[in-house]
Amino acid sequence: RKMSIFNWGKKKVKKAPAIDFGKGKFLSTKTYGNDRGFSCCFRQWRAKHSHCSLLHGYSLGFKLVFECDSLDERNWVMDFGGLKELKDWLEDHFDHTIVVSKDDPEIGQFRALEKRGLAKVKVFDNVGSEKFAEEVFKQMTIIIERSKHLKKALNPTVRVKSVEVFEHDANSAIYERQ
Repeated sequence: RKMSIFNWGKKKVKKAPAIDFGKGKFLSTKTYGNDRGFSCCFRQWRAKHSHCSLLHGYSLGFKLVFECDSLDERNWVMDFGGLKELKDWLEDHFDHTIVVSKDDPEIGQFRALEKRGLAKVKVFDNVGSEKFAEEVFKQMTIIIERSKHLKKALNPTVRVKSVEVFEHDANSAIYERQ
C-alpha cells in the first residue's frame, strides 16, 4: 500500500510522491541456545594441522530463521508448537552423542565404543558446524514440506531461510537458502 509522506494528521500539506513499500516477506526465529544442553562430541579428522582433529565437544546451539510471503490466520510465520519433531531429531543426533564422518578412518573404533555401550554414535556425511547447519536446514525443510503435503501446515508459504549452529558465544556457522 502506498502512503504519502505529507498526509499525516488532519492538516493537508503539499502533495508529495507516494512511498512504495514494495513486496516484503516476514521472518521469525527459533533458538535452541547453548544452555539447552545438546552436548555433542566430534572431530574433524581431515584437520590434521589442528587440534580440531581430536575429539572435542560443545553444548551446541541452533538458531533457525523462517520466512514466508504471507502470514497465517493468526499472523504467524511459523507455529513453534510444530517443532517437536525437529527438537526430537536434534536430541537424537546431538545430545550426548559422538558425531563422526562416514569416511573417518577411525569409524570402526567409534562403532566399537557404541557396541560396548560406551557411546551413542551418529554418522554424518561430513562433520563440523557448517555441515551440522546444513543438515539441520535439510531436516527442518523435510519436516515443513511433509506437513504441507499432509495439509497439516498452518502456513503454506513458510520455509527455512537459514540455520546457524553455535559452538559457543564466539563461534558459529550458518547455512542459508539462496
